[in-house]
Amino acid sequence: MGLAVFYLPDLDGPELVLDGAEGRHAAVVRRIGPGERIRLTDGRGSFAEGAVTASSKTGLTVAVDHRGEVDAASPRLVVVQALPKGERAELAVEMLTEVGVDLIVPWNADRSQFRANPERVAKTESKWQSWAFESSKQSRRSWFCEVAPIASTSEVAKLLSDAALAVILHEEATTPMASLELPAAGDIVIVVGPEGGIAPAELEAFAATPVRLGSTVLRTSTAGVAAASALLARSRWS
Repeated sequence: MGLAVFYLPDLDGPELVLDGAEGRHAAVVRRIGPGERIRLTDGRGSFAEGAVTASSKTGLTVAVDHRGEVDAASPRLVVVQALPKGERAELAVEMLTEVGVDLIVPWNADRSQFRANPERVAKTESKWQSWAFESSKQSRRSWFCEVAPIASTSEVAKLLSDAALAVILHEEATTPMASLELPAAGDIVIVVGPEGGIAPAELEAFAATPVRLGSTVLRTSTAGVAAASALLARSRWS
C-alpha cells in the first residue's frame, strides 16, 4: 500500500512539521503516529518522504529521508465541465481528479440551471476546489488537480481557441473519440455539456470537434471521466 499523502507548501529542511488543518487531520483523524512513513507534497511536483518522529493533537513531525520531483504531465488535460446539479458535481470532480485531469473548468452553460449570483458562485468554486484538493491527496498525486473560476461560454470559447486539441462530447457527433490524432504537447480540452445538452448557439461559438464516445449516452458526471480515460490510455498511460 502506498504512503498517505498530505499537503505542505514548504518542503525545505531535514525535518518538517505538518500542522494546521492538515496536521490535525493526519494526527487525530488518520491517527498516524511515530514510526509511520508518510509523503508530503507541495502539489506542484515536489515531494518529501520520511518517518514520523513526533505526534500530537496539533500535527506531526517528519524526518525526511527521501525527496523527489515529478515532471508536469504533457500534454495537459483540461476538462470543461458544465455545472451539474446536486451530488453529481462532487462525483464529477472526484473522478476527474482521480484519473489524472490537470485542470477542471466549471462552465455555466445555457442549460446548467445555475443562478450565478456572487454568493453562490463563491460557494460553488470553494466546494469544487476542496473536492479536487482532497481527491488529489487520496489518489496520491504530486501535481494536484486545479479548479478554475466558473467560466462563461465566451471564456470557454477562448480556452478552446488556444488549445492544441479541442473536442466537444456530443451524442449526435459522427467522429469517434478513438480516431483523434493527439498532440505531443499543449492543452487537450474536452467540453462536457449539461444534462440538457449543449445549446446550438454554444456549439456554434466553440471552435472544437464534436466527438462521440460510443453508442450510449452518458450522464454529465461520468462523460468527462470516460473521455479523459480514453485519451489518457492513448497518451500518458501507454
